[in-house]
Amino acid sequence: MAFESLTEKLQNVFKNLRGKGRLTEEDVKTALKEVKMALLEADVNFKVVKQFVKAVEERAIGQDVMNGLNPGQMVIKIVNEEMITLMGSETTEVAFQPGKSVTVIMMAGLQGAGKTTATAKLAGKFRQKGKKCLLAACDVYRPAAVEQLHVNGEKLGVDVFDLGTDVKPVEIARQAVARAEKDSYNVVILDTAGRLHVDEEMMAELQEIKEKVTVHQTLLVVDAMTGQDAVNVAGEFDRKVGIDGVILSKMDGDTRGGAALSIKAVTGKPIFYVSMGEKLTDLEQFYPDRMANRILGMGDVLSLIEKAQEAIDIDEEKGRQMADHMKKGKFDFEDYLESMKQMRKMGGLGSILGMLPGMGIKASDLESMVDEKQMKQMEAIVLSMTVQERRNPKILNPQRKNRIAKGAGVDIAMVNRFVKQFEQSQKMMKQFGGGKRHGGFGGFPGMRGGRFPF
Repeated sequence: MAFESLTEKLQNVFKNLRGKGRLTEEDVKTALKEVKMALLEADVNFKVVKQFVKAVEERAIGQDVMNGLNPGQMVIKIVNEEMITLMGSETTEVAFQPGKSVTVIMMAGLQGAGKTTATAKLAGKFRQKGKKCLLAACDVYRPAAVEQLHVNGEKLGVDVFDLGTDVKPVEIARQAVARAEKDSYNVVILDTAGRLHVDEEMMAELQEIKEKVTVHQTLLVVDAMTGQDAVNVAGEFDRKVGIDGVILSKMDGDTRGGAALSIKAVTGKPIFYVSMGEKLTDLEQFYPDRMANRILGMGDVLSLIEKAQEAIDIDEEKGRQMADHMKKGKFDFEDYLESMKQMRKMGGLGSILGMLPGMGIKASDLESMVDEKQMKQMEAIVLSMTVQERRNPKILNPQRKNRIAKGAGVDIAMVNRFVKQFEQSQKMMKQFGGGKRHGGFGGFPGMRGGRFPF
């Protein structure tokens, strides 16, 4: 997970600061020296780190901070504010053309950065906002690029325009825009070709498209895992073609995060979106303040709430019904399946826990807490039940459990254990709903130790 190492190191620095009643100038300088090392190890641009540490130091070494009631917290607050400034302060969104005009967005990037996938993800994002999008397959060089765009477009319910691989990209772009204007599309997204490295041929092709077609926004997709290389690539594209902003892909990978902290400061170009997973829905608006909170281990509750609003498609009546089932201890296996479905849409339990303040976002810790394999086995058990059995678990006799175990491909002992824990959960929910205090809430397998946080 992105920033894992950086977050851990910064939290250790802040822990030492919080432990001091008063701070000396030496305390602050020592802490910032560690912050500097942590940022450099995260592959943040050296000049950016130098300016960042200087800005924090100038604000932190003052009478108001040193003699404050909680100087350690004040320093952390300053680091947070300067980190937000570093990443751009304000959220930048795609500017759509007014009225019925078609907005043309050109996607650029090197081969392997995830540009075609990001193109489809962006179209899916716009579709959620009520925009009618047309994807234009202008990558005529990479094998299966056109087919990949068609497959992704079909999954998202977004139309794809292509003229095969024997037509020049500039002509495909021109005809795609003409088709969009004729058929009342709001947005055209041009998926252009990439290369293994920045070269004149690729740049010339992009320049030609911009000369023959009115491109309103040019977005560069860069691989966050490449660190400072991503920043250098952004600089090259901006100088030779001109870009309006960046989409960072593979932010969920084993990346040190330096690109996210350096791109705006080095290139002056904002980050529009970050791709946090392989699913076509895993594209998030980039909020500098929320990203700073994540990096500093403060969680990201606002993004979690937005994920929940986008993912949970149950109507209010069904929501009230599920809450009532929990309160009365009648939460059945049908409700369990619905909960699993909604949680998966939100990125899984690990993703949810990682956004909660105080939970920490260290991937290895989350993996030790969440047993994904066991959760899948539990879901298989429920799916092997009849509707009647899901709604009334009391009828689960040994014969039925045997059939369910075979259907789920698990041992009968696992079915017995799961059903028992489920019954315990129902009792706990009933106690919780009745206003009785209880040491835990849950009891579903999937969390190590048999606890599942509902």
